[in-house]
Amino acid sequence: MAATTGLQAGVCYNTRFYPVNLEARDRVRRGDAGTIFAINGSYVQDWLLYETDYNWRVLAEQGGALRAVADIGTHWMDLVTSITGLRVEAVLADLNTVHKVRKRPLGEVETFSGNADPPQATEPIDISTDDYGAVLLRFRGGARGSLWVSQVTSGRKNCMRYEIAGSKYALGWNSESPNNLWVGRRDKPNETLTRDPALVGDLARHFITYPGGHNEGFPDAFKQCFRAFYDAVAAESTSDERLYPTFEQGDHEVVLCEAILTSHREQRWVAIES
Repeated sequence: MAATTGLQAGVCYNTRFYPVNLEARDRVRRGDAGTIFAINGSYVQDWLLYETDYNWRVLAEQGGALRAVADIGTHWMDLVTSITGLRVEAVLADLNTVHKVRKRPLGEVETFSGNADPPQATEPIDISTDDYGAVLLRFRGGARGSLWVSQVTSGRKNCMRYEIAGSKYALGWNSESPNNLWVGRRDKPNETLTRDPALVGDLARHFITYPGGHNEGFPDAFKQCFRAFYDAVAAESTSDERLYPTFEQGDHEVVLCEAILTSHREQRWVAIES
């Protein structure tokens, strides 16, 4: 067990390190949003839209029986649980393989190759992994949630979204506008908080490199994830809850994936073992 070594051990769930997501975490953990009722969202892409789109990830024997949920859905689940601190206690899943047969090129193919011409020589290959998935979530403490995952949604290149509904206000984020945090209110105007070190709390400010108006993006989220890891190394942190994603949290995502696959296959709610 990594925990018994006294050393830091992390995995790379970088999306939690967009500064406004850290601001959302800070607000929720302080209780500013109130009691969390619901967490809903999606992670959708289109790079496997066509039957001629092919990558090793589509093969169960190479990437595992679960694909879209395991590949990108895990990033969404890590993000929302890192923000709220809530733990999933049960899942109900419905998955679908849109292209049950894909045309594998007789040669190398580049991931996210965009508008590249399809290869001339292909062979049909049976596919069993999920192109699409919908998952209902029950969280400890009573909150409910839902996740929609797709790698066959035309026009969405890499779009992750969440809305977290609290008793005081709601929070929303979209990775296609990663420097904005939506704050939804009932009795006064909604707000859009733009990433600015002068407008956020201490937690998010620590992970902002540039001044307001100078956008930070996907590569910066990796940088800040690594920064959190090395901050913990430098501080010799022994906290049970570390800011960076730990081995334990990575393992929990695997447990969730196994439960989601079982739920789909058996068409029932599946409880998550403690």
